[in-house]
Amino acid sequence: MSNTKDTGANEGKSQEQLKKEKLKPTEEEDYGYYFYPDRDTRSKVDENKSFLSKKWEKFMRSGYSGDSGDQLKCESNVIWCKENDSQVKLMLAALKSKGCEINLGRHISCEPCRERCNGGYDPNSNQIVVCQNNTRKKDVCCSVLAHELTHAYDNCRAKVDFTDIEQVACTEIRASNFTHCSLATSMMNGEASPWNYKEAHQLCVKNKALHSVLLVRNVTMDEAATVVDKVFDKCYADLEPVGRIPRKYTRDAYLSFIEGRTHGYFDKDS
Repeated sequence: MSNTKDTGANEGKSQEQLKKEKLKPTEEEDYGYYFYPDRDTRSKVDENKSFLSKKWEKFMRSGYSGDSGDQLKCESNVIWCKENDSQVKLMLAALKSKGCEINLGRHISCEPCRERCNGGYDPNSNQIVVCQNNTRKKDVCCSVLAHELTHAYDNCRAKVDFTDIEQVACTEIRASNFTHCSLATSMMNGEASPWNYKEAHQLCVKNKALHSVLLVRNVTMDEAATVVDKVFDKCYADLEPVGRIPRKYTRDAYLSFIEGRTHGYFDKDS
């Protein structure tokens, strides 16, 4: 009986609409929306409360970071990254070439976030969140954008089902591969030396992806690790649209940007 009702209720709805309904945060699974107070539908302010109560609750939920100065700084950094960061420029061009052009005002939002979260990708609104209270430096902002634009790119080209933990793990592996793991970072953490860079880089990517999966899914460490291991080889080897693993403090990102022209990611006059 319940199946008949569900089928009837879902008639006429697109796959995208059904995915969005499945991604709504609940007490059992918040899909990472906990970190974005303005997007967490479970914590919306009660309309029956007074004006001052609403203002105070919003202030408390935002982590004491509703400063308009943070937002202006964040938006300024986003514009700087769009115009100056090679990897961000490449990702934007690749998205445009796939028919998913990014409009800064529509698709990128500077918002206050909880705890130590720097950013995220919201598939329901197809928006990238840059955490204005935690991402005040340009280089951090550019790294966040490059990471989250990878999720947007994957969603554009492959229609990622963000309710499927294996697909979530895959896009997290790819984003971590492009943005977070460098030889310098691994050496400082005691994970690598110039002689075992490849193995250390893979371990770094696995750890970053594992951490990201745990942030957006209510699963155990073992469950998340099993999923990451299952899809790792295939997703780690998928280097589109960057074409290489960019090493920090090298010209790799710039070379990928230049090569992007030969791959048709840029208009002739751009």
